[in-house]
Amino acid sequence: MRKIIFLGGVFLLAFATIQAQTIPSPKSHFGFNIGDNYHLATFTQTEAYFKKLAAASNKVKLLVIGKTEEGRNQYMLIVSDPSNIKQLDKYKSISQKMARAEDLSEADAKQLAKDGKSVVWIDGGLHATEVVGIHQLIQTLYTVLTRDDEETKRILKSTIILFVHANPDGQELVSNWYMRNEDTLKRSTESLPRLYEKYIGHDNNRDFFMLNMSESKNMSRQLYIEWMPQILYNHHQTGPPGTVVAGPPYRDPFNYVYDPLLVTGIDAVGAAMSSRLNAEGKPGYTMKSGSVYSTWWNGGLRTAAYYHNIIGLLTEIIGNPTPSKIPLVPNRLIPNSATPYPIEPQQWYFKNSIDYSVSLNYAVLNYASRYKDELLFNIYTMGKNSIEAGSKDNWTLSPKKVELLNDAVKADKKEMKGDTLPLEYFSKVYKNKELRDPRGYIITANQTTTATSFINILINSGIQVQQASSAFSVAGKNYPSGSYIVKTNQAFRPHLLDMFEPQDHPNDFQYPGGPPVRPYDAAGWTPAFTMGLQFDRILEDFTGPFENIAYGDVQSPKGNIINSELNTYGYSFSTKENAAYKVVNDLLKEGASIYKNKDSYYIGYENKFTDFTNFKSIISKMSNEHGVIFTAVTSKPTDTLQKVQPLRIALWDRYGGSMSSGWVRWIFEQYHFPFNLLYVKEIDSTNLNDKYDVIVFVEGAIPALRTGSSSSWEERAPKENDIPEMYKAQLGSITAQKSIPALQQFLNNGGKVVTIGSSANLAYHLNLPVRNALVEMVNGAERNLPGEKFYIPGSVMQVAVNNNYAPNWGMENKADVYFSTSPVFKLSPEAIAQKQVIPLAWYPTPSTLRSGWAFGQAYLQDGVAAFEANVGKGKLFVYGPEITFRAQTHGTYKMLFNQLYK
Repeated sequence: MRKIIFLGGVFLLAFATIQAQTIPSPKSHFGFNIGDNYHLATFTQTEAYFKKLAAASNKVKLLVIGKTEEGRNQYMLIVSDPSNIKQLDKYKSISQKMARAEDLSEADAKQLAKDGKSVVWIDGGLHATEVVGIHQLIQTLYTVLTRDDEETKRILKSTIILFVHANPDGQELVSNWYMRNEDTLKRSTESLPRLYEKYIGHDNNRDFFMLNMSESKNMSRQLYIEWMPQILYNHHQTGPPGTVVAGPPYRDPFNYVYDPLLVTGIDAVGAAMSSRLNAEGKPGYTMKSGSVYSTWWNGGLRTAAYYHNIIGLLTEIIGNPTPSKIPLVPNRLIPNSATPYPIEPQQWYFKNSIDYSVSLNYAVLNYASRYKDELLFNIYTMGKNSIEAGSKDNWTLSPKKVELLNDAVKADKKEMKGDTLPLEYFSKVYKNKELRDPRGYIITANQTTTATSFINILINSGIQVQQASSAFSVAGKNYPSGSYIVKTNQAFRPHLLDMFEPQDHPNDFQYPGGPPVRPYDAAGWTPAFTMGLQFDRILEDFTGPFENIAYGDVQSPKGNIINSELNTYGYSFSTKENAAYKVVNDLLKEGASIYKNKDSYYIGYENKFTDFTNFKSIISKMSNEHGVIFTAVTSKPTDTLQKVQPLRIALWDRYGGSMSSGWVRWIFEQYHFPFNLLYVKEIDSTNLNDKYDVIVFVEGAIPALRTGSSSSWEERAPKENDIPEMYKAQLGSITAQKSIPALQQFLNNGGKVVTIGSSANLAYHLNLPVRNALVEMVNGAERNLPGEKFYIPGSVMQVAVNNNYAPNWGMENKADVYFSTSPVFKLSPEAIAQKQVIPLAWYPTPSTLRSGWAFGQAYLQDGVAAFEANVGKGKLFVYGPEITFRAQTHGTYKMLFNQLYK
């Protein structure tokens, strides 16, 4: 009997093991095959499928890497051979050691490369309307787990795959929106009612050097602190017309801070991807000049990886669950090095795109398995090269240095022989010690909390940061204890330089004298500039009482109450501090009376709190929470003070969501500003002064003035019949017939309006005494400067600021601003004299470029960047630059925040 029971137990155990390894197919779970026409999977369904796969297979480990902005779990599935899954900590440690290249000899690195596994990141769904992305991820997971061929076995043995869901919130919204129609022919992902990432929609792929959003932080931690893969594959849509998919290798320029091994590594994997499609008879892959994608810019999921020595791959593929057609584009039918295997016009189905994507994933994984040792050793080599470059005098090659060479020859009136210069000029630039790369940066401890925010961005990006345990001196300058030190002799030096140093984008034109070639995104960004960071570049090696901050250990700003022992009447705190706005808004909610002058806010006891002890307790709490430094004062200041009073704030938005508005919405929440969203129908139908005191219009809200055309602009929003009732109040766009008169009436009655970027058009609609500064006269008429004469495609420029004027209190007398086709103004001298318009910021010189590319920047000289105008009893504030751009420009937040109080 015991024998029978034992045998029965063995049978049940074996049966359970077989059952556990039965991988559920997508159709058995979702009810349809991935790639079936007119069907999309929701995140709720996908989450359940991920859990089933993890329960069914010993090749999978399911991890929650954090919460999304809407509170959902964000998942990463680690897939590998079961023997590797049991030793993930070992292989993660090897990957970390190789990527950081710290205290690791070449011999040890070669052994670790042999012992380790290549780590490959494959994500899906970042841009949720690009629905191929998440669905190829589901299908690839199933394929890798169920295929039993030799290639798959080798991949699983040699490789650890990180399958990452990049945007759970977006998948839930988009798939439900598409599937809401029972009639499959009416299904569409168009006309979504809101952004598919809570705040920023498509800009979620613009956040990977600032790391503002939860999803960005979650993924960056896995990429740069935990796993440090050698390859990252980021899936997108859609390919250029007449092709199926655009991918690596990419067009020039690439960023000059990269190791050359990175560039050739991208090319090598790209060749493997295109070759696989060609071998499988899958035409339509384009690369290099066949698409717009380059490797210059930081900030994207795959581009930020470059600055960490990771081979980042982007593909943009066509495809939709609703069948489509590949159009006839004649030039795409000529084979060339960019598109060696053109595709003919034809009907295209969702499954075609899924099949292509799985093939591309396999091409990457096959490369990673075959060249495992090389990939691991190369990331070590790139890290080691970075450490060495930061440990000695080094000159990064760049266009500006080439210009200096040519200038030196011209100054000496020497003649060039063709493209060749006398050799002695090389040392004049590339041995000029003033032009060296820095050995490190020092960020003093006695500045605002923005410095800590910047340091945390570096820490979350895997940068090694140190902090001084006591006061120290470098190059004759004294620094206080607590200062942060960031040395460049580390593996992720490219990212570090990119965060502190100006980008030097080359002049890039279609042909000499022709129009410019637009960068993929920005030409310059330099967060240390746009955040208003105060730091010192140290060109010589330096030491001090520096202690390493653990990788990934974010810092908290240190608040303080100076003179807290005094018989306190009240407290003051600096207007230079962005976090002061959190304090002001929180204290206003407590009923406090707050006053300010140019330099300080002041809050007194004034019987606004239950008792004095409670008052001091609240101030202490604010200091600890927000890192703000308060100074106790024994009497009310005698300076002329303005009372700070809250205003009722409205922030413009539109149906489907404006990304620019979403960024400001997020900023307002971070700084505790109460606000309401304002849609056009409310502007057109409400007495705005009854509800609001100040209205903020971000980029894209106010259309350009169109002379000689209809008094209203074409509605870009969907028609009401196509939209659920709950969203109809959000439809509409600004019109000349209703919206502009309503806004003028709001201003006339004493309201305040703030416009940013192109919404400066409101000034022209109101016929204010201002005009466009970036024009030229042609045949007696003004026209905008052409790109052949003036072009600034997303760069950092410097403006002069009137910081003695109340709207600019807390600003320095200079500010770095983000310029992207930004309006620039000429103000009427008579109107300035009569104070009808008041300049707030302007471009003071012919050379105000700080970072990026500014062709013809001399046209900016004396142009006004921002101004205030009196309109009736109200005030209009106009900002040409993007003062809140993607929540990067902390240094110009005050330009908006100051206008949000009475």
